[in-house]
Amino acid sequence: MLSGSGEALLTSSDPCRYLPHRPPFLFVDKIIHRETGVSASGELVVTTDSGPFPPVLLIESMAQVSGIAAGQEAGVGGILAAISHGKLPVAVAPGTYLAQARIIKSFGTLHLVEGEVSWDGTVVASATLTLGVGNL
Repeated sequence: MLSGSGEALLTSSDPCRYLPHRPPFLFVDKIIHRETGVSASGELVVTTDSGPFPPVLLIESMAQVSGIAAGQEAGVGGILAAISHGKLPVAVAPGTYLAQARIIKSFGTLHLVEGEVSWDGTVVASATLTLGVGNL
């Protein structure tokens, strides 16, 4: 669905609507915001039920939200091509995290994205990602 200004509106808070990922490799529980080609944000809930949560998976949650921001739709492929300037915490505590992605530049199916994950209002992880989304 497009708004009057042409951007895609969030039509579902279910990340499975936009991504091919499924548990146990889905690291976004709920999409909060999506403006196709511009930005997206989603929640990740970390519990103690599955044991320690590896901090590097915060990068994957950024990548998944980035794919949603870049306009990924069901059935369309995508790859995380590069990670730069990654900063991660030593450990990930249980709680609700907010993953955000903002597209910096796009060239065809390639997208340069700034991502960050925050917990309780504090940024705990960040990275610049390069994604390929679409018919690659």
